[in-house]
Amino acid sequence: MSKLSHSLLLSSMALAISSAYGANPGVDPATDPATDAADRDRDVQQVVVTAQKRAQTTLDVAQAISVVSGETLEREQASAFADYLKLVPSLQLVQSTPGEGRLVMRGLDTGGVASTVAVYLDETPFGSSSGLVNGAILAGDFDTFDMARVEVLRGPQGALYGASSLGGLLKFVTNGPETDRFLMRVRAGAATVDGGKMAYRSNVVVNTPISDTLAFRASGSYTREPGFIDSIGTAGSDVARNLNGARNAGGRAALQYTPNADFSLRLSAVAQNIAVDSAGTVESDPVTLATLYGRQTQSQYVPQKHNVKYRVYNATVNWNLAWANLTSSTSSSTQKQVFRDDATYNLSALVEGAFGTPNDLFLAQNTELKKFTQELRLSSNAGSNAGGMLDWLAGVYYTDEDGDLRQRYVALQPGTLTPLAGLPELADIRLQSKYREYAAFANTTLHFGSRYDLDLGARYSHNKQHAVQGQDGALVGGADSNAADSAEHVFTYAVAPKWKIDERNSLYLRAAKGFRPGGPNVLPPNPPAGTPTTYASDSVMSYEAGFKSISRDGRLSFDVAAFHIDWKDIQLLAVVNGFGVNTNGVGATSDGLEFNVTYRPMSGLRLSANGAWTDATLDGDTSPLVGGMKDDRLPFSPKVSVGVSADYRWSLGAATPAFAGVSVRHLSKQFGAFDADYRAAFGRQREIGSYHVVDAHFGVDIGAWTLEAYGKNLTDSEGKTSTSAATANGGDIYPGGAIATGVIAPRTVGLTLTREF
Repeated sequence: MSKLSHSLLLSSMALAISSAYGANPGVDPATDPATDAADRDRDVQQVVVTAQKRAQTTLDVAQAISVVSGETLEREQASAFADYLKLVPSLQLVQSTPGEGRLVMRGLDTGGVASTVAVYLDETPFGSSSGLVNGAILAGDFDTFDMARVEVLRGPQGALYGASSLGGLLKFVTNGPETDRFLMRVRAGAATVDGGKMAYRSNVVVNTPISDTLAFRASGSYTREPGFIDSIGTAGSDVARNLNGARNAGGRAALQYTPNADFSLRLSAVAQNIAVDSAGTVESDPVTLATLYGRQTQSQYVPQKHNVKYRVYNATVNWNLAWANLTSSTSSSTQKQVFRDDATYNLSALVEGAFGTPNDLFLAQNTELKKFTQELRLSSNAGSNAGGMLDWLAGVYYTDEDGDLRQRYVALQPGTLTPLAGLPELADIRLQSKYREYAAFANTTLHFGSRYDLDLGARYSHNKQHAVQGQDGALVGGADSNAADSAEHVFTYAVAPKWKIDERNSLYLRAAKGFRPGGPNVLPPNPPAGTPTTYASDSVMSYEAGFKSISRDGRLSFDVAAFHIDWKDIQLLAVVNGFGVNTNGVGATSDGLEFNVTYRPMSGLRLSANGAWTDATLDGDTSPLVGGMKDDRLPFSPKVSVGVSADYRWSLGAATPAFAGVSVRHLSKQFGAFDADYRAAFGRQREIGSYHVVDAHFGVDIGAWTLEAYGKNLTDSEGKTSTSAATANGGDIYPGGAIATGVIAPRTVGLTLTREF
């Protein structure tokens, strides 16, 4: 297997690097004069992606796509979503805690609890399809060590991927086992974090052939991040430092059997545990969002914790039947979240007033998702169809999901974690849900000569849902229970004509529909009349036009896409009697323009830029309980986002390759989560100021060793990544009426050392 170039981004039109690059890492074949035009032409054709369920060059994909290579992820020290946002236009992350993040693409976000961006790990769909297991904020943030690439399809993917892909798809593609070589790589690093202590990271990957037809590959990672947020005793809270430390440990293993060129079976397993001591939020002024007390603080009365565990198991068969290719993917996964949130300031006075007992208080929540999926598909055989006018793909899909969500309020003896004796149950709420979906899908590409193609895709799906909710306790009005069911039939499609002007330029149009399932509702205690027992699915209709180009000498590549999205029956989260309830709104519109550009002005130097202009607004007023008004911008959708980078490779002497890079990401002002009280008081939603992030790295390859120094957020910017409400249950959530805002990690400077055996 050849090594990829140390590039910052394989965008949708970036050049792939041939195996010669691995043999001579000091030479870039795309710019080296010794590389002839025919070689460069072959390199251009090697950018292959699989996000449309078949191998295609990015030039042939009639929609906007970005590809981040595994080499780029490693050079950028990118181990989580937050580290590679700068490489993908229109991709945003709403996050307050590692492992708990909401992906937003093309501005499609209203703060609901069901995801608008689908996440896949190879052939496995990850996360909940329903709105009852917090899927929106539990996107699978997999560690990217030993990852082949991350593919991002922008725009709705309802025809191929179905539910919850309104905004797009993010697909992790792992490196598979290899039968032709033994490989072992070990990496270790440490970093200093402003306001905290030392961070540590270690990684290892081993690939070993077992026979000519059988190979095994396994990798493991461990990261320890120090906290940087303190509790300073505000309003009688604790005095403690570095509350939000985190640990991330996990691994992947795969066994691949390839008896011949026409058949392969891969068995894989992934385990990842993310443990965070406290949310990465700071107390901020509720009006200006300025961080209070002159430093990053969080008033702690009860120590918090946020733990997320992933387990993913998959068996994938690929079988060339001569007349077609058969693919079967069978997956089983679990996702478990356990957290303890401090609710003392908000509720302990209420409990003391009711029962006469001083107390500290916390909210405990356990969330578990068990998901089984089976996909079976046939696709046309490229070899047998060479020169034909039709490529096709057809498949069936089934998923069975069981969700279990439990919340409890627990009163403690002040200053301890010991439960108070003698109090009645305060609140114990449990929601158990089931989601089943059956789907059939097809995709066809019609070739009208060598230059004109027409992509047609369609998907029919049927989902059934059942939910049972039970509750008891003084704070929720005593014992109660209810059950609800829902069912939907959904048809989605995509149409994309493409004009391949020549081998290096293409123009496409795309119209596509996507949807997100509705379902049974979660009801608050003693719900007011008219509270909906179910909520409807929402859907988008997207119209996109794009152009992709590579210059004749391969030095310049770029793509640009413009889109218009109509979002109907948008799902929203309203608060009724202190509890979240799913509801639907009128609609929203998102218009935008995206671009990627890469320029190689000289051997070893690569300049890249990507960006997006997005105007995403509500078409009408939401429910007063939500607080959105016509023409309000959708939350966490900056109008302008831009990332620029430079990457340079050279040689320090005859045998010491060196590399360096710098990148800047800029986000214009954006608006926080919908807030009815704030909107009523100020006539607009909360505004988050613009900010930028500067990263850099420098390294050398010394034989089998690689030493790299890096810096993240070098200007120590304090970008805000989430907002909370100021009040709940009739009282302030934080001292002084403050709200909690998520923040990006402060300045981090570190070293890593890698050894390949």
